[in-house]
Amino acid sequence: MTARIGVVTFPGSLDDRDAQRAIRLAGAQPIALWHGDTALRGVDAVILPGGFSYGDYLRGGAIARFAPVMESLVDAARGGLPVLGICNGFQILCESHLLPGALTRNAHLHFRRRAQGLRVENTSSAFTAHFDAGQEIVIPVKNGEGRFVADERTLDELEGEGRVVFRYVDGNPSGAMRDIAGISNAAGNVVGMMPHPEHAVEALTGPSVDGLGLFTSVIAHLGQAAVGAGS
Repeated sequence: MTARIGVVTFPGSLDDRDAQRAIRLAGAQPIALWHGDTALRGVDAVILPGGFSYGDYLRGGAIARFAPVMESLVDAARGGLPVLGICNGFQILCESHLLPGALTRNAHLHFRRRAQGLRVENTSSAFTAHFDAGQEIVIPVKNGEGRFVADERTLDELEGEGRVVFRYVDGNPSGAMRDIAGISNAAGNVVGMMPHPEHAVEALTGPSVDGLGLFTSVIAHLGQAAVGAGS
């Protein structure tokens, strides 16, 4: 059965269609979810895309966390539903307390848009099984509030538990603490990252096709979960 992966659209989302296209290219069926939905329509996983939800008033993701769809999503994520937050989606996951830390203004106070080198640090999450540990990939970044920050205790906990999923290499575009580009929750089903894998899925339009691995990874993860449930 084809995996059904939901993509939430908030007022101000920019990359929801791109995420849907990436899902199709990976071999799954994208399901459009609206911020005002109160149910997740039986999807197998969810993508929170990039953009400027609700205009990023107050701060990135601060209003989106109160959208009706998020109440269902938070409960489902805590129950094991795979969720990937990209850029603004990462901010929403932190604001919703599904992930620790926060995303603040870039240290240099400038918007950054470029092809960015990353190192894959964790291959046990729902979205990274198709990578090798230590593999270096190239995925675009485009943000003005992408600096991951947390207190030292939280940073040490993320490092010690292997929950840093991606780390910047060849330069840190935001001044993120410990070069952190993406993290996961303890269970590994929730991942947030600032770079945009949905913009690195076709050679014609991206700097690489490295981003496709996140989408094929979660499809494989869902397949394995289905086999386990049926055994």
